[in-house]
Amino acid sequence: MKKPSLIIGKKQILLAGMTLVLGLAIYINYAYSATGGKIKTTDVVKNQSVNYGESQLVSKDADEDYFAKARLERTTSRDEAVQTLKSIIGGGDATEEERKTASQQAQTMTGLMETENKIESLVKAAGFKDCVVYLDGNNANIVVKTGNKDGLMASEAAKIKDILLSEVSVANENIRIFDVA
Repeated sequence: MKKPSLIIGKKQILLAGMTLVLGLAIYINYAYSATGGKIKTTDVVKNQSVNYGESQLVSKDADEDYFAKARLERTTSRDEAVQTLKSIIGGGDATEEERKTASQQAQTMTGLMETENKIESLVKAAGFKDCVVYLDGNNANIVVKTGNKDGLMASEAAKIKDILLSEVSVANENIRIFDVA
């Protein structure tokens, strides 16, 4: 049996670098998607009598195909990340610890994707025209299309927040709800 070496080889450095680049790419895509890219945002709050926690309401003007583009970008980004994790897991030079870590990351990502889809379905079932949810474990960004030109009402934001919190545990200050006009 060959003893494990403590010397870091070129393959391990390359693997660590690729993992860092992947993480950075996922973060940049998430940050870009969370802000909606080039979409202008403004704060809108209606009906102050409803307490909806620390959520922030933001109204946006967007193209009709915003939701399709957002879902495609999110799916593409996640597919690339999953593919990279699969290559790490199936790689012959990865250590058992690297494989376990990659496997855990893949399971976490799969869980987030399933939860995002479930929340989107529940928000649509609550009467909103369309919805895209972005989760990263600590933050939740929800983009909804109400069809209401006056913006998102506080009661609607509270309803969305209730749906979100029924599925995930996120601190109030890390929840952002956007309305796309």
